[in-house]
Amino acid sequence: MAQGSGSINSDYKDWEWSDDAGERARLLQSPSVETVPKNSESQGNGLGATSALGAVFIVVNAALGAGLLNFPAAFSMAGGVAAGIALQMCMLIFIIGGLVILAYCSQASNERTYQEVVWAVCGKVPGVLCEVAIAVYTFGTCIAFLIIIGDQEDKIIAALVKEPEEVGSGHWYTDRKFTISITAFLLILPLSIPKEIGFQKYASSLSVIGTWYVTAVIIIKYIWPDKELVPVEIPTSPSTWTAVFNAMPTICFGFQCHVSSVPVFNSMKQPEVKTWGAVVTAAMVIALFVYTGTGVCGFLTFGAGVEQDVLMSYPSNDIPVALARAFIILCVLTSYPILHFCGRAVLEGLWLRYTGVTVEEDVVRERRRRLLQTISWFLLTLLLALFIPDIGKVISVIGGLAACFIFVFPGLCLIQAKLSEIQETRAISWWDQVSYGVFMVTLGAFIFGQTTANAIFVDLTA
Repeated sequence: MAQGSGSINSDYKDWEWSDDAGERARLLQSPSVETVPKNSESQGNGLGATSALGAVFIVVNAALGAGLLNFPAAFSMAGGVAAGIALQMCMLIFIIGGLVILAYCSQASNERTYQEVVWAVCGKVPGVLCEVAIAVYTFGTCIAFLIIIGDQEDKIIAALVKEPEEVGSGHWYTDRKFTISITAFLLILPLSIPKEIGFQKYASSLSVIGTWYVTAVIIIKYIWPDKELVPVEIPTSPSTWTAVFNAMPTICFGFQCHVSSVPVFNSMKQPEVKTWGAVVTAAMVIALFVYTGTGVCGFLTFGAGVEQDVLMSYPSNDIPVALARAFIILCVLTSYPILHFCGRAVLEGLWLRYTGVTVEEDVVRERRRRLLQTISWFLLTLLLALFIPDIGKVISVIGGLAACFIFVFPGLCLIQAKLSEIQETRAISWWDQVSYGVFMVTLGAFIFGQTTANAIFVDLTA
């Protein structure tokens, strides 16, 4: 895509709430990405430290996560293996397109984070909506992480006490609400309080190992199944046409790495859109194989009876699966503080902009506000996780928001970027790109509306 001769709209500084135009949302990026300060010199000389291969690894790491546990259930909802794979392939075209659009707009606007690109390209209102969506998305993901911890601990405890899971041990210290709470207070809360989370970048390799191990276990268990694992029924077509759309939130949640993609692009040694296109294509193909392997093998192992969290379908006393559960718990324990940091950074930026106070002037009150924000966030997510035991209900809600990050905001950025170009005549390619942006916004809005309405009227009221 040619950049054109016009400059991108940068009226994000025109805030009615604050006379201070310089304070925007703080950096929202993967902690494993090292970036240089944003200035013309660094942009011009390409002083980023990340190679193309390294960028592929980081994007794969950002895409892969605990969301893969829900893919077998998504294949079941979609109506089988063929429908699930076809749905993934169709959506992958737009997922890759959204990542390329974000890099293009980042380069044109000279902004280095997702929300700042939306601010600079689309203006004030979409910028605020983007920041609010990021805060809600990270909040919902933190709830899903706590539910995952409870799911896996239930199975591990059932194996340790050697009692039937449906009967329960009857001890207060094995109760799900107690185990989630004690784990959260002892391990997650202390990791969430620090102002910086640079130390968390060392956990990224462990997360990658954990997700790959889970996928390997699910595939091996399908190839060499246990005798007691017999699928109830294996659907070959969706029950209703709307059931296919109900699988979309899981796919969006799994492949959503767009929020952290902009800093990754700007951290590259050669941040070029063409190179970035090859990077994200390779990364998404790798993620596709992982998610497809997990989804297909997990679905074929259990059929329509697969749980929303596929590991919950396996018996407690299976040693390889128990190790997979331990990996997932460890990954989630390190991922929660990262997601909380991202949400807290957005809320902090909104607060500073609303009050009109600069970061330098607010140093004294920052610690007190950070503690209040962290504890409030932590307690709310914990409370909701204790009373929402099904991870599928949470993913059905936040998956709709993931569709906004993948389709709606990139589509809006592309439309506005092309409209900002100063051209005497509009070439066919210009109209094609604007039409593509309109289609992305329409598709994303449809997915968000349909899945959110279904989550509210079906899942949350059930």
